[in-house]
Amino acid sequence: MNSHGAGSPAQRVAERRQALQRLQLYSGVVLWIYVSIHLVNHALGIGSLDIAQRGLTLWVGLWHSLPGTVLLYGAAGLHFALALRTIYSRRHWALPPTEWLRLWAGLSLPLLLIRHAVGTRVAASFYGFEPNYERVIASLLVSGTQGLQLALLAPGWVHGCLGLWRHLRRYALLRRAKLALLAMLILLPVLSAAGFVQMARAIASGHTGLAPALIEHRAALDHWRHLLLTGYLLLIAAAFTAGQLRNRIFKPGSREASSELRRADR
Repeated sequence: MNSHGAGSPAQRVAERRQALQRLQLYSGVVLWIYVSIHLVNHALGIGSLDIAQRGLTLWVGLWHSLPGTVLLYGAAGLHFALALRTIYSRRHWALPPTEWLRLWAGLSLPLLLIRHAVGTRVAASFYGFEPNYERVIASLLVSGTQGLQLALLAPGWVHGCLGLWRHLRRYALLRRAKLALLAMLILLPVLSAAGFVQMARAIASGHTGLAPALIEHRAALDHWRHLLLTGYLLLIAAAFTAGQLRNRIFKPGSREASSELRRADR
């Protein structure tokens, strides 16, 4: 009997791996769209704060709806779970520079999502905070984290673009448009930063301080942020440590290693 025939263990493992790759791609596309919308919306601030606020109102309505919430946070949870699986199952870390860049950018994205979720969704759901650009940027200015907000958007954008390129570079049309896509990769974060700075200048000249809801519950929001960030970093450390322990226990080429790898692929 052919060991690679229909229904063989090798074929089932390959099909399972392909299914996981598709889930990673689809969830990554959702997150890439989310980050792209953020960048475009910030870029609208070059025109005016009012234009950017209109865009924000539209997209907040989308992401804060029940379908949008399930889609966004479901995609984030699934993508992170698959990333933990990858960290755990990797047998070596001799990666090319582009893979290190993609890994670093991908692990930076949840830092943005955590800050955003606490500063908008948690604040709105539990403490009556109504998010808009003026209030959110005023909060960033008071806390001195406006630079961090910009620094976290760019890695998520880069990670998503690199991940999409891995899947789309097989198409000749996109390969011919490589330079144009590279220009977009660089230009959109630059325009986003320019729009954000323009809005921050407009708000800094006239804002009267934090929203009362944020002042009253600032300690609670900081606690939420600290708790989620700590949990995120601990999960990454646990996946890496567990993977290294597995690699030491199950040496390459051993029968136990082969069995363990088959279980890891399931």
